[in-house]
Amino acid sequence: MDATTAAVLAGFAGVVAGVLAVVAVTYSEREQHRVPADSVPPSALPAGAGDVLAVLPSSGIVVDSADAVVKNSPAAVAYGLVRGGELVHDELRHMARDVRRDGVIREAELELARGPVGRGHTVMHARVAPLGSAHVLLLLEDRTQARRVEEVRRDFVANVSHELKTPVGGLALLAEAVLDARDHPEAVERFARRMQVEATRLTALVTEIVELSRLQVADALHEPRLVDVTTAVVEALDLSRIGADAKDIELVESFEPDLKVFGDEDLLVTAVRNLVGNAIAYSEPGTRVAVGARRAGDLVEVTVADQGHGIPESEQQRIFERFYRVDPARSRATGGTGLGLSIVKHICANHGGDVTVWSEQGRGSTFTIQLPAADDRPDRHGTKATP
Repeated sequence: MDATTAAVLAGFAGVVAGVLAVVAVTYSEREQHRVPADSVPPSALPAGAGDVLAVLPSSGIVVDSADAVVKNSPAAVAYGLVRGGELVHDELRHMARDVRRDGVIREAELELARGPVGRGHTVMHARVAPLGSAHVLLLLEDRTQARRVEEVRRDFVANVSHELKTPVGGLALLAEAVLDARDHPEAVERFARRMQVEATRLTALVTEIVELSRLQVADALHEPRLVDVTTAVVEALDLSRIGADAKDIELVESFEPDLKVFGDEDLLVTAVRNLVGNAIAYSEPGTRVAVGARRAGDLVEVTVADQGHGIPESEQQRIFERFYRVDPARSRATGGTGLGLSIVKHICANHGGDVTVWSEQGRGSTFTIQLPAADDRPDRHGTKATP
């Protein structure tokens, strides 16, 4: 080997040795700053973290490096933030990953879907922070009520001015008619009876406006409880039997056992009673109204089916709007206010669910309430979903 070749090979070997030395030093520095794997097991939580989550009034969730839920407070399940040991919402998952990446605490106000169906949502203030070296803590406070208060203030005046002016104006005209007919007892009696009808309608209207406003302001799941759906449906049917008997309408029942959801039993009774009441009001005497409840995957479904005239397809998208009536003349005859289905819609949304309708003219209608089922079976972490 000549001198030139030897010099080139020696220089190349020196460069390789230098590169290897830099790599070795860099790797050594990284190892010095890395937490030993054996010192913090991936599944281990800091001491006392589980006890703190158990007593938190807000929703607390701890996720590991794979975004799997290691521990959560009962409220996190009741609000539909955790199902089956996993975070439900991508927004929370993204925040947890960002915090895990750079260790910076993050806060945000998020609109999150209440449940797997429907358009109901909650407004949550989320604060996400690292918890030890292997976990991320998410704390969420419900801000839905504050947002809804402003919406109700805006809608209430419009609703009242639009709907109350008709019966109030009618009462004023009838009062004038009574004064003009004071010398005619039969006319006075006729006008007085009409005033009673208008006053009854006005009372019903005010009651339902207040109920709808309360549903918009108050979050039905602010203090969620486990509700037996069958019990709620049976109570709604009991409250509807007088009206059914008066029209000779048979109420047919079919329930599966052990159907439970998180929510407010009184509101669920109201929702089912409104649907059954509508079915009775728009059915002919001597027909049947069928009410059923069953489990459908992750949902509990309550159906109310009638044999009435049905709803035109063009109207089916609007029947859940406030004050909307398919047949205003028939609604006046049945005492309808146009708010019953809106109330059902709000109750379902507040429970993370939805209400849908199938109808065909001449073949009746079927309304279906869908609510997220409360699964009290242990998940893969051994935690039950009951509060």
